[in-house]
Amino acid sequence: MSYTSLSDKDKKEMMSRVGISSMEELFRTIPEGMKLKRELKVPSALTEIELIHHFEKIAKQNKYSEFLSFLGAGAYPHVIPYVVDYLSSRGEFVTPYTPYQPEVSQGTLQAIFEFQTLICLLTGMDVANASLYDGASAAAEAVLMAHRLKQKSNVLIAKTLHPQYRKTIKTYVRNLDIKIEEFGFSETGEIDFESLSSKMDEGTSAVVCQSPNFLGVVEDIKKISDLAHSTKALSVVVVTEPVSLGLLEAPGKLGADIVTGEGQSFGIPLSFGGPYLGFMACLKEFIRQFPGRIAGETKDVDGKRGFVLTLSTREQHIRRERATSNICTNQALCALRATIFLETLGLDGLKELAWQNIQKANYALEKLTQVEGIKRKFHGNFFNEFVIEFSGSLPKVESSLREKGILGGLYLREFYPELENCSLLCVTEMFKREEIDRLVKSLEEALKE
Repeated sequence: MSYTSLSDKDKKEMMSRVGISSMEELFRTIPEGMKLKRELKVPSALTEIELIHHFEKIAKQNKYSEFLSFLGAGAYPHVIPYVVDYLSSRGEFVTPYTPYQPEVSQGTLQAIFEFQTLICLLTGMDVANASLYDGASAAAEAVLMAHRLKQKSNVLIAKTLHPQYRKTIKTYVRNLDIKIEEFGFSETGEIDFESLSSKMDEGTSAVVCQSPNFLGVVEDIKKISDLAHSTKALSVVVVTEPVSLGLLEAPGKLGADIVTGEGQSFGIPLSFGGPYLGFMACLKEFIRQFPGRIAGETKDVDGKRGFVLTLSTREQHIRRERATSNICTNQALCALRATIFLETLGLDGLKELAWQNIQKANYALEKLTQVEGIKRKFHGNFFNEFVIEFSGSLPKVESSLREKGILGGLYLREFYPELENCSLLCVTEMFKREEIDRLVKSLEEALKE
């Protein structure tokens, strides 16, 4: 979109229209003591090539930009077909605002509708909304939704749910009549069903779990859902690594009532933490308590296919006391990228992508556990992340890896004090065999130092 600044004539006409004679008069309500009396201390303008060199120089200050990173934990490096960048950067998609007027927003509405359809297919649910801010806020919205539906104050959350998601949920409900209680995990890395069962009662509105969980282990969603339903609670499943849905059974088919997650893996670059893409889907009987908005398909007066905002239970559209959420936007551009990504790969492509993640992660685990001083911590089924335990000091090992240009995983002690000297490693399709072998060799050397 081009930008043309106002001419002096334009400015004079505007001032005349509002009844002032100068720009100083326009800002007369600002106290004199707060006004800047000098020119801004900014450098002179740069040419295009000078500006490019300037930002390249700044970018090189990030010492980890060229590191080989095995970090995951909710943000995953995946292949992004060039068509995703090309199509999503078109002006028609980059510049539109919220599609309040369907007659001029058909393209945006159709893209949102397609995104919702894809999320429903992946999660096995009936309806999906037009995206949320990110995975953490989506999980929190699911807790609020469950509370509205069940009118019960207790929510049980797995300790294997992403720590940042748990913090976000607790922040959301801090001043509400909602009690959050966590339950632990077993030696396999799966949730501890005894711990869960002991905390469940008729006052429980929802059981929230993540699969694959934060420790990389795939949960038994069917068993969790059945247990939740035994006390008429809802089963909420969080998916931070949605590529896993290319092979794992859809949570909706395993008894989940609400499925939320993070869509960053679908064509959205890591970008040092955002913007990302929260998604949410549920059973159709819960639609009236669904946060955000839903784009739907309809027909116009001529019988032609069209798209509209079918449901918008936000405070921008209805009375505040009836609103399901104060979400004032959605990640429409990120949702568009996810839609293009999924449509480009197709069902077979997503399955292949998921399969490569499993194969490479298993190769890495096999090689790593052959190293003296390293063992696998949990033995539950996993997707592309796993936890390894070191016999020596992990901080010392990590320091050695950094000197070799490698980020060897996430040190878990900060989030789980009981997992001393344990690291969460992620291996996706982006890693070459020689890169995994480089990690293994570097760890061997680090453990001998």
